[in-house]
Amino acid sequence: MSEARIDKWMWAVRIFKTRTIAAEACKKSRISINGALAKASRMVKPGDIIQVRKPPVTYSFKVIQAIEKRVGAKLLVDIMENVTTPDQYELLEMSRVSGFVNRAKGTGRPTKKDRRTLEDFTMPEFTDGFDFDFDFEDNTSEE
Repeated sequence: MSEARIDKWMWAVRIFKTRTIAAEACKKSRISINGALAKASRMVKPGDIIQVRKPPVTYSFKVIQAIEKRVGAKLLVDIMENVTTPDQYELLEMSRVSGFVNRAKGTGRPTKKDRRTLEDFTMPEFTDGFDFDFDFEDNTSEE
């Protein structure tokens, strides 16, 4: 097979869990092929570079083989190549670290572990080794 639909290919290589989710991503302009936005029916061929925006990261994949049937995870090496730049993974790590600062509405209260992680992230470390015991006695008035 020399060509495959983009939504079927992304489902087959396990970028998206279902083909419907892959088609919705195309509809929402989150998928581009060689720099151009793609509809779900767009055909991909070997050598194409596919960019998938999953905020905050944009993943890039190079098509080695066009398939429409789902294959095992071990066989993905022969079908696609992950060419995502390292700075995108750094962006992902930064969002994970700072994820506690902007909690999504409806996620509930932070757990004790979440609170401690948030405090470690937001509290500055300038208090280490500094003595806050001040002597405020007024020694100026002598009798």
